[in-house]
Amino acid sequence: MSSVEELRSVVAKLRAECPWDRAQDLLSMRPYLLEETHEVLDALGAFESEPGKLREELGDLLFQVYFLARLAEEQGAFDIEAVAEGIVTKMVERHPHVYGGLERPEAEATAAGTIGAWEARKALRRKGGSRVDGVPGSLPALLRAHRVGEKVAHVGFDWPDLAGVLAKIDEERAELEEAIASGDAAAIRHEYGDVLLATASLGRFLGIAGEDALREANARFEGRFRKVEAAAAAAGVAMEAAGLDRLEAWWQEAKRA
Repeated sequence: MSSVEELRSVVAKLRAECPWDRAQDLLSMRPYLLEETHEVLDALGAFESEPGKLREELGDLLFQVYFLARLAEEQGAFDIEAVAEGIVTKMVERHPHVYGGLERPEAEATAAGTIGAWEARKALRRKGGSRVDGVPGSLPALLRAHRVGEKVAHVGFDWPDLAGVLAKIDEERAELEEAIASGDAAAIRHEYGDVLLATASLGRFLGIAGEDALREANARFEGRFRKVEAAAAAAGVAMEAAGLDRLEAWWQEAKRA
């Protein structure tokens, strides 16, 4: 028995004999799927120092996939074989230049061209609706802004160059300043959102995923703040009593470290 077949067997046994696993349904598994997905994201960021962590987390995520497929199978909807068959069919259909024996069109000679063709083939299969319907509403907002921007850019609805995006950010920042001056809370919220949306578009033009960049910035900030806390503890000073000037000095030391 292969490891994959054994995994399917383990999932079936857990559903049959473990009280906790038997109590789960498709909706109750959502938080566990989300947690395991984020743990994979963390492991991707730590791959160079801990490659084994990614293997472990991918296994946890794979278990979630098999478990969810088992729940669907019990309801007579589909099984894991149908899941695998479906994704294989989709990948083959959307890569005719690879699987169709066709010469790669000039427009698909680059990664960007290939993505554009992918979106075009998806559009052909879409029955009504919008090009942005396929972007999950539950995605983190920054990531969703990036993906929606990619979708609409494929039909030419985008700035022509980086300068256009930077100008848009300046425009939205000026509108935010006006809203702040007005004191209108609803307008401030609106314009702040527009600034964030324009900044997400900047990430696309720079070839940087905003979600990843912000995650890395969060990690840097947290690491430096922990050093500030350590410096305060070493000085025997409570953070609240240290004063902003002293906290800033420790912060700058943490940045130089």
